[in-house]
Amino acid sequence: MPQPLILASASAIRAALLRNAGVPVEPLPARIDEDAIRAALEAEGATPRDVADTLAEMKARKLAEKHPTRWVLGCDQVLEQGGQVFTKPETADAARAQLLALRGKSHRLLSAAVLYEAGQPVWRHVGEVRLTMRAFSDSYLDDYILRNWPGIGESVGAYKLEEEGVRLFARIEGDYFSVLGLPLVALLAFLGQRGVIAA
Repeated sequence: MPQPLILASASAIRAALLRNAGVPVEPLPARIDEDAIRAALEAEGATPRDVADTLAEMKARKLAEKHPTRWVLGCDQVLEQGGQVFTKPETADAARAQLLALRGKSHRLLSAAVLYEAGQPVWRHVGEVRLTMRAFSDSYLDDYILRNWPGIGESVGAYKLEEEGVRLFARIEGDYFSVLGLPLVALLAFLGQRGVIAA
């Protein structure tokens, strides 16, 4: 890869995953109005999978237009439970409400990634993980939020599986990297097939 991959995201964990896998990366967050786009898509009846995929593509496209000679990766993650889509909590109280809604139930995390080359989309993938939360106590929940806020506000589920958030779960079915917001194994396979990275 002659130039680092542009990651159209401010996510430190996504950048770290790529770097740790030996992929040179340059994080350049894409400035799009995610809330307005999400609302418009939901008003049109878009599925959570389509919402994640569309947001990932719009982020990648925005930076690919500015950097047409570069590889650009856009990512987005959507949490869906019982037909309801969750977003990043803005307050500790919102995080508590989300976790109460998810407690003792299963939900889906959809991690979308879209890769652009020469200003055009060349690869896309949506990783899906099913997670089941324990029926944890109110006192544990309150202590968990006290210990982990504001960091968990960066996550659509108000938890980080790579940190104490793993203790909230009874069962996880699917790819660990997709939980962290990047379907890394599928992406590396594509980059290897294309000769962008050694395979």
